[in-house]
Amino acid sequence: MSRVVRLQPCPGGPLLVRGADVIVDEDGAEHPVTRPVVALCMCDRSARKPWCDATHKAIRGDVR
Repeated sequence: MSRVVRLQPCPGGPLLVRGADVIVDEDGAEHPVTRPVVALCMCDRSARKPWCDATHKAIRGDVR
């Protein structure tokens, strides 16, 4: 049985991920998911990568 994972990009903010068990980052490190919805950093400036820490709010005019 396959599991459905839903992605929802938030304009100027994170990528919301619903239904995932594990997130694998660009280095191949696995990050267990313990919540029904997690927010992934899209601005590349979070101090908690791959998770969003809301840094995008402080740099709104400078998001990459």
